[in-house]
Amino acid sequence: MAVVKSNLLKQIADQYPNYLKKDLNKILEILLKEIMNSLKKGERVEFRDWGIFYTNIQKERISRNPKTGEKVKTPKKKTIHFKMSKKMFSKINSNE
Repeated sequence: MAVVKSNLLKQIADQYPNYLKKDLNKILEILLKEIMNSLKKGERVEFRDWGIFYTNIQKERISRNPKTGEKVKTPKKKTIHFKMSKKMFSKINSNE
């Protein structure tokens, strides 16, 4: 099952029933926007015991359109990467 924002919001609302769902939604929106803004600036986003999001710059290159075989110039762009923490790695790979 994929993690969908609406399902994530529902789980948070179930765990914290005293908060209004619209307030929790606003908090989630702010959190995601701050992560996006930091990555856009080229900064790392680190969550302790969970992992790190960071960006790399992919150089511009000449690529090929697979449908037509035509050469296409691909501009440089940022790509997002995630590196999980050792703690998360061990939780995912444990037999429990």
